[in-house]
Amino acid sequence: MSKQWLEWAKELQALAQTGLHYTKDVYDKERFQRIREMSWQMLATLNDSDMNEIKALFHIEDGYQTPKVDTRAGCLERG
Repeated sequence: MSKQWLEWAKELQALAQTGLHYTKDVYDKERFQRIREMSWQMLATLNDSDMNEIKALFHIEDGYQTPKVDTRAGCLERG
């Protein structure tokens, strides 16, 4: 059951972050901020963590939440 709660909390976080990015309405911003805080509380409870730790993890980035892709390469020179 906790896996499903984790998925719901992450989805609420993403929805709130996207809403905060796009909305211009003050009242909607308040609602999206509250939803984001609730998702942090859920995640902290599920992980037995401090809410400020969870908040710090998710508060690094604002705007529309998208998957991140990283590509790395290494070059070797012979001789």
